Amino acid sequence: MEHVNPLTGFRVDGRRPNEMRQLRGEVGVVSRADGSALFEMGNTRVIAAVYGPREIQNRSQQVNLKEALVRCEYRMAEFSTGDRRRKPKGDRRSTEISLVIRQTMEASILTHLMPHSQIDIFVQVLQADGGTRSACINAATLALADAGIPMKDIVTSCSAGYLCSTPLLDLNYIEDSAGGPDVTVGILAKMDKVTLLQMDAKLPMDTFETVMELATEGCKAIATYIREVLLENTKQLECQRG
Repeated sequence: MEHVNPLTGFRVDGRRPNEMRQLRGEVGVVSRADGSALFEMGNTRVIAAVYGPREIQNRSQQVNLKEALVRCEYRMAEFSTGDRRRKPKGDRRSTEISLVIRQTMEASILTHLMPHSQIDIFVQVLQADGGTRSACINAATLALADAGIPMKDIVTSCSAGYLCSTPLLDLNYIEDSAGGPDVTVGILAKMDKVTLLQMDAKLPMDTFETVMELATEGCKAIATYIREVLLENTKQLECQRG
C-alpha cells in the first residue's frame, strides 16, 4: 500500500506529509470533576478528568509529604476501536501508558506548591485512530488547566513517522499500523524542554533528527491551539460573570 502518493505527494487521508489532523478541544465536559477536557486529533477522541488537589486517600502513599502525589489512570473504551475483544482492566499496555502520562504531566505540575495532597488524572479514549498517547497528554493538559492546577508550562505531545522514505506528521491508524518507525514527543512549549521521547523501531541519526524536529513542530502547533482554547474559555467565563 502506498501511504504517500508518488505523483501528488499526498497521504491516504489527503494530507500533506507535514500537515496535522484537525484539532478540537473543549474544557468543562465533566461537571463533577475539578477540571476536565475533550480533545480530538482527527478521528481520535479522548476525554480527561482531574480531581484535586485533595487529601491523600491512601495513608501508605504519604511517602513524600513535601510534594503533591500525582496519579493517572488510562483506559480505552471497549467501543473505541473495531476490535471487540474485551481487554482486562489493568492490562500491560494501559499500565505503561498510564505511567507515561503521569511522568509527562509531573514534569509540568508544580507539585511542591501542593504538599500533603494528591492529584488524580483519569483519561479515557473514546475513539482511536492513531496518536492516542499524544491525544491523552493533550487532553490531560487541558483538564489540569481547567482545574486550576499550577504548572510551569503547558505540556503537549505529537507523533511523527517515516514511511515511503518520507517523514510524516501526526500518524493516523493506517499509517501507525504500517510498521514503520515512529517517534512520540512531549514538550514544555515555552521552555522548549523535552519531557517525553519514545521511538518504535530504529532510524538513522539524520533521519531521526528530521522526524523528531517534525514532531516537535507539531507539539508547538498544538500548544498554540491549546492556549487559544483556554483563552476563549476565560473570555466566556468573564462574560458569564458580567
